[in-house]
Amino acid sequence: MSFTLHGLGVSAGIAIGRAMLMSHATLEVSHLTLAPRQVDKEIARFDAAILAVKKELAAMKENTEHAPAELAAFIDVHAMFLEDSELTDKPREIIRERRCNAEWALVQQMEHLVHQFEQFDDPYLRERKFDVVQVVERVIKELLGHPARATAKASKQTREEALIVVAHDLSPADTIAFKDHRFAAFITDVGGATSHTAILARSMAIPAVLGLENGRALIRDGEQLIVDGMRGVVIVNPDPRVLEEYRLRMEQIELEKTKLRQLKDSPAQTLDGVDIALHANIELPGDIRDALDGGAEGIGLFRTEFLFLNRGDMPDEQEQYEAYKKVVKGMGGRPVTIRTFDLGADKDLNPEATAGDRVKTNPALGRRAIRLSLAEPKMFQIQLRAILRASRHGPIKLLIPMLAHAHEIDQTLAAIEQAKSSLRGEKIAFDENIQVGGMIEIPAAALAVGIFLRRLDFLSIGTNDLIQYTLAIDRSDEQVAALYDPLHPAVLMLLAHTIASAEKVGIPVSVCGETAGDPKLTRLLLGMGLRIFSMHPSQVLKVKSRILKSDISELAPNVRKMLRLDEPAKLREALEKLNS
Repeated sequence: MSFTLHGLGVSAGIAIGRAMLMSHATLEVSHLTLAPRQVDKEIARFDAAILAVKKELAAMKENTEHAPAELAAFIDVHAMFLEDSELTDKPREIIRERRCNAEWALVQQMEHLVHQFEQFDDPYLRERKFDVVQVVERVIKELLGHPARATAKASKQTREEALIVVAHDLSPADTIAFKDHRFAAFITDVGGATSHTAILARSMAIPAVLGLENGRALIRDGEQLIVDGMRGVVIVNPDPRVLEEYRLRMEQIELEKTKLRQLKDSPAQTLDGVDIALHANIELPGDIRDALDGGAEGIGLFRTEFLFLNRGDMPDEQEQYEAYKKVVKGMGGRPVTIRTFDLGADKDLNPEATAGDRVKTNPALGRRAIRLSLAEPKMFQIQLRAILRASRHGPIKLLIPMLAHAHEIDQTLAAIEQAKSSLRGEKIAFDENIQVGGMIEIPAAALAVGIFLRRLDFLSIGTNDLIQYTLAIDRSDEQVAALYDPLHPAVLMLLAHTIASAEKVGIPVSVCGETAGDPKLTRLLLGMGLRIFSMHPSQVLKVKSRILKSDISELAPNVRKMLRLDEPAKLREALEKLNS
């Protein structure tokens, strides 16, 4: 019987193959009460399990030599969680205080940590709860005496066909374990666009659909599947007509990829001779390879949060410096824009706070990004010094997230000057003229953009948050996600106003949100006056292709007319004409 499942398409492309089901451990464990004399023995059993998983991850790390760099990075994340006292010391305390079995104590602590991660506003940070669950799952398997590695078996009929991994969730270690298989796609019940599975799928150019909820239970091993990573659709046992349609689409996609690769070394220039800068967004130093392979002319957004996420404590100055230097040197003289930590203050610094403390019901509006950095000057100084030190190795621009007030800019510039002064005192070289820019991702910042233009060297519009804040929509909330609309008249007005205002005073402005990587919106942005785009590396050539076929002298007047429209249907009709 043929049926269709809908999820979140996180890595574009189409795959046709046979289902390969992965087993996964259950975290439903029994609660046992121990006799006092058994407590020390139980803690020793827990310690032995932690040590065994550490050794296993270390062994897997050795097998990542020819795998994507992201795999090794995520295994490091899991190893660091095992060094965190929240996952090692706390369960011991629970075992001793409640005289319970190790499995139950570990799951209790896991649930506590998962709740903390769920409070993050940043979707990338929020997705790290799955890493916690996967680490705990490995330890639970060890405690229960089960094989620590997830298993998948390909039936005889599927061995010669493309394999599509079907799982409740995938860990980086799982991916390493099956590296000898010929994966065509990943589909999982959980995970989002910023989960490690999504990041790995994009880095490996493998179609992926996540968040299917019950796909693992409905799909049988060996069934034929079509995975449409663009539309977020999985078709189980497709009929011949649908199968043929998708095979034709796959051929067209491959042909298009071949054509796009020929554009890698072509300058991004419009038909009327306007040069456009195409940069890449990266999350890990390993993403540099993809950025260069995709033809990016620089890094328009380096999200530094991964340095925080990969460990239980804040990385010191030297560690940050080494990471920034690696990116800058890897780009070989191309510009690199480094954004300071965009962390949410919603992860309570005191998780044991009393019930009388104020509950942060809306962390998206709380102390996050630059607000947190300014509130934690020691942490901020460490990062600023590290970035400045790395600036001697190549062109770096410093980007400040979530600005809304003039005093935030003034305080930030003062903090940067303080970091410069300390480096001068130590006779440490850095770029004295490093450019400082601000992200426009709050409607107030877009509307009062003049106060930023007078103080900063460049602007970068973060459309993901700008749209979310403008429309009061949490994109991770499936009940309202459909209302997230980059073509809403208010969003277009804010974009056009910001770009035009920057152009008037000669300040460079870029767009670094998902809008920049959507080829359907490329001509609209060009007509608004945008000349610097920054996007996921996989989108660079697609956007370049659209730029090469565009004439700004024709687009600009049509876009001005389009911006006067306020009916959604008419706006979409105008966009179609723009792209015809």
